[in-house]
Amino acid sequence: MPMIPRPPFDLECEAALSQLTVRLPSPITVDMIPAIREGSAALFPSVESSIGDRPVEVEHRTIPGPGGAPALEISILYPRGASSAVPVVYYIHGGGMFLGNRFLGAEQLAGWVDALGVVVVTVEYRLAPENPDPAPVEDCYAGLVWTAANAAEIGIDATRLVIVGESAGGGLAAGTALLARDRGGPALAAQMLIAPMLDDRTNTFSCEQFDGVGLWDKRSNLFGWTTLLGERRGTESVSHYAAPARADDLSGLPPAFIDVSSTEMLRDESVAYAAKMWAAGTQAELHVWPGGFHSLAPTARISIEARAARTAWLRRILDRKLPGLSHERPRTRSGPGQVP
Repeated sequence: MPMIPRPPFDLECEAALSQLTVRLPSPITVDMIPAIREGSAALFPSVESSIGDRPVEVEHRTIPGPGGAPALEISILYPRGASSAVPVVYYIHGGGMFLGNRFLGAEQLAGWVDALGVVVVTVEYRLAPENPDPAPVEDCYAGLVWTAANAAEIGIDATRLVIVGESAGGGLAAGTALLARDRGGPALAAQMLIAPMLDDRTNTFSCEQFDGVGLWDKRSNLFGWTTLLGERRGTESVSHYAAPARADDLSGLPPAFIDVSSTEMLRDESVAYAAKMWAAGTQAELHVWPGGFHSLAPTARISIEARAARTAWLRRILDRKLPGLSHERPRTRSGPGQVP
């Protein structure tokens, strides 16, 4: 069978990809998950180590889960010395639906707190396959509702609330934004979807181009969706809250920032989601970074540019203030682990 042509990797990213010492097996089976989680644990450093010497404080809390489900763990990153209500980023981590924890991506989050003066709330949602759909997205929505409801207590401005997710977390962020719209939940100022998992059908051209190629390929993607949806994957019984690419109506959503690499299998569904938002009259800023693999290579120039673009967009979104709204609130905080 002839090889399907595909765009080349960026040279720095290709070199980094060839040197990776930790890779997902292909194909993955459910019985491998415990070993994969154990082996990847070292890749998820504590949030404290990610903060380093930045002027950032962290607080860990337990909050109620959705509808009588188990309690959720969240971590809140504050700019040290903040004395008034500040914007908030609500963050959902990646990991293919079956890996990761709320500290995955903490280096980027601590950087935003330091550079932008925002508060970041990062949520520990339940993982599949032990907790299939709708558990993960309901956890994420419950954490979002709690964050908005407790704005005054944790010192945030709920009128400047942005949801951010990466990879699996990007799909969950998009699904959570749809839930917030449809349930009349917290009003989001914007959503940032970083290389999001949006479509369980895995039938785009980029899926075929990157079958067996890159850090997160078609087979890995199919496995991740199967852990979440089981036998429903690819059928008409999948909710658009689980797989947002299935949504027929993307009107009434907050503006979006979507970024993805040209050389990864999630490319086409990300581009299609942006196009569907535009068709519905919703604003979306789309970046397709040439030659990067999934999650990019941290030290590659293209990765540095991508992170800078995300930070610049967040600054632009969060600097907006609606007329007539006060952004000064007294700030009081309870101790670690306490729920108001």
